[in-house]
Amino acid sequence: MKESTLLPHQRIIFALDYPSFEEARPFIEALKDKVGLFKIGWTLLLSEGLNVLAKIEGIEGVSAKFFLDIKYSSRSVEDIPQQVGGMASVITSKTRGVEFITVHTYEGEALVGEAVKKFKTKGTKILGVTVLTSVNQENSKITPLQRVLELAQIAKTAGCDGVVCSGHEAGAVKEKLGRDFIVVTPGIRPVWAEIKKDDQKRIMTPGNAIRNGADYIVVGRPISAAKDPAEAASRAEKIAEEIAAARREMTAL
Repeated sequence: MKESTLLPHQRIIFALDYPSFEEARPFIEALKDKVGLFKIGWTLLLSEGLNVLAKIEGIEGVSAKFFLDIKYSSRSVEDIPQQVGGMASVITSKTRGVEFITVHTYEGEALVGEAVKKFKTKGTKILGVTVLTSVNQENSKITPLQRVLELAQIAKTAGCDGVVCSGHEAGAVKEKLGRDFIVVTPGIRPVWAEIKKDDQKRIMTPGNAIRNGADYIVVGRPISAAKDPAEAASRAEKIAEEIAAARREMTAL
C-alpha cells in the first residue's frame, strides 16, 4: 500500500515488547484493528520462535501486519545464526503479513546490501536503523542529524526502502532522499503520556512526528502502560485521532 493512502490507525506500529505470546495476546486482541502493524523484536522471537507470527495471524480479526525489528547485523548473524537464517524462509512462506524488516546501517553499505538481498521480497520492505532515539548529541561528536543523513544515504544506496529515525530528522531525510523514501519514527510520546524512568531522549508527539514527515510511528509504553487492554485500545484511538488531525492540517497547506 502506498504510504500516502494510509488511514490514520494504519500509521501506528505497536511494539509487542512482551516476554511471551500469552502475555501479548490480550493486547493483540484489543489492538488488532486499532493499529497498522505489530512490532516484534528479539525478546518475543527468542522466547516463542518464528511461529509466533502464525500464532498472531491465527487470532480472529487480526488485520495488522508485522514489523520485524531484528536489526540485522554481523553480530546478530554470529550470535544467533539459526534464527536470523530462518527469517528468510518465513518471509517467503505463506506468512502474509511481514511488511518491514530492520537492518543496522552503521556497519556500512555491504552489510546492508546483504540484508536487502536476503530478506527483500515483493511484499517485504527493508528499513535501515540509523541513530537510536535513546541517543542525543551529548553522546556523539557529530549531531544526530548529520549522522542520520549519512546512514540514511547508505541505506538508500544499498537498496533499502526507508529508515528508522527520530521525528527530529524525518523532514531532512525526506528532503534529501525523496518523499517516497519511507520514514518510521520511534520515541513517540503523546502529551498525556506519563512514562516512568523514560530512556528516550529525542522524543516527539504523534502529530508533530507526522507533520515532520514520518510515514509511520512506533508506539510502545504510551499504549502498553494502560491499566488494561481496553484502555490500551482507547489510547491507540486517541493517537490515531491526533494523526488524522495532523494529516488534515498538512492537506490544507
